[in-house]
Amino acid sequence: MTFESIRAVFAWCSVINMGLLLWWLVFFALAHDWMYHFHCKWFKLSEERFDTIHYAGMAIFKIGIFLFNLVPYLAMRITG
Repeated sequence: MTFESIRAVFAWCSVINMGLLLWWLVFFALAHDWMYHFHCKWFKLSEERFDTIHYAGMAIFKIGIFLFNLVPYLAMRITG
């Protein structure tokens, strides 16, 4: 693979992962009650705990996107 193709892979990974994160946020905001009741069938969760788990999950996912997709892309953009 060439340097440019690897850089393009990081760029597309960033875009796709940010899209997934945005989808997760929108789905969580618009279908919160449905998601909560759906997950309560399997797990005994309070609504506060459910919100905390999703908020933490989104934060960890966002940090992962920055560390493993966006930062390598920007580093390759600067050096290339």
